[in-house]
Amino acid sequence: MTQKSLMKKFDVVVVGGGPAGGQCARILAKSGRKVLLIERFKDFTKNSFSSAGTPLETLEKFDLPQRVVGSFWNQLVIVTSNKRGVWKSEKTLGSVLDFTKLREFLAEDVTTHGGEVWMGCRYVSHRTEHDQTVVTIKNNLVGEKILVSTKVLVDATGPNRSLILQKGDLQPKFTTGTGVEYLIEVDEQSYRKNAEALTFFLGHKWIPKGYSWIFPMERNQLKVGAGIVNGEHRVVKETEPLKHYIELIIHDYIKPEFYKITDVHGATVKYSMGLNDVYSRDNLIAIGDTVSTINFLGGEGIRHAMLSSEIACRHIQEYLDNQRNDFDDYQKEMHQTFLAKWKVSEKLGMKKYLEDADSLVDKVVSYLEPMKLEDIIDVLFYYKFEKVSKGFLSYLLRKVRSFFKPSKKA
Repeated sequence: MTQKSLMKKFDVVVVGGGPAGGQCARILAKSGRKVLLIERFKDFTKNSFSSAGTPLETLEKFDLPQRVVGSFWNQLVIVTSNKRGVWKSEKTLGSVLDFTKLREFLAEDVTTHGGEVWMGCRYVSHRTEHDQTVVTIKNNLVGEKILVSTKVLVDATGPNRSLILQKGDLQPKFTTGTGVEYLIEVDEQSYRKNAEALTFFLGHKWIPKGYSWIFPMERNQLKVGAGIVNGEHRVVKETEPLKHYIELIIHDYIKPEFYKITDVHGATVKYSMGLNDVYSRDNLIAIGDTVSTINFLGGEGIRHAMLSSEIACRHIQEYLDNQRNDFDDYQKEMHQTFLAKWKVSEKLGMKKYLEDADSLVDKVVSYLEPMKLEDIIDVLFYYKFEKVSKGFLSYLLRKVRSFFKPSKKA
């Protein structure tokens, strides 16, 4: 038999086993499509690079089980150079997803519904033959190349954009951000102080050009990370390596009796301002961070990557059912979903991370003080920026009242 006669055929091949790729393959497998999901690492504990603080509705919206959760939270803490604000709720408002377990679950669900998952496999190239696309895949575990054919090819390789942007292609202009995160094991008391809360650090003391964070995971484990926009700051001209800011949080804020670093991971994201990405080409469609779904202001990406998969899957289903000939409308729907709020986030993010003086950053907590945690969540996770103006108005009213309040004589 010839190699071609042995070639496996699929309706869809998804390259990249992150949240976007896993969710896309999962949806299509559930709908009865013949799906192949390929992941370049041999297991999902490798490249577990993402933090995942998310609203509670994420679990229900994407039908995720509780076993993918590292912890739940009902508090928000914001620490700036000179201020600290704490907001609490009586009810659970969100979770911190375990990135490894999330990807494992999505891949398992693909196979449960009849799809295939090939671990340790890397995309090499693809070419069109008649109405099929032939994909060359290298199995890194055994060192051999495999050919498969597919009707639709999905690029879920994230910032690498390995499929949608080929060598020699004209590329969009990208703004980049880099993040590093430690997973640390701490003593019981240090863990309890930081459990049930998302803690964010802003300001030049903690980290210029970005923000840092503490996210609680399983018992006695904390994620401590720092991320920056790669650009020149208007005020701060010299910065330290990201490792410096992470260790600053550990030693000056957490102050554990003891701690042990159990994992260090990091990544660089490439973001297209104005979402001027390449969304599709012929029967190739891009999802997740391949098309700048990460929010530039907050840096949150998992929810939005999975949402992009759901949007893409509708277009893929119609394409497979011969209801459409291309994916041109996919970009339009993605822009309708993200563009307006992402443009506002871009402007606020560039100002916050590369322009603001420390005194302005300190005032963030003062602006937010009168707001309920639920309202702040609406700003941070749902980009309802109009609620910030309400908080700012309350802040100004307090200042005016204190100015006209008669002073007490000794």
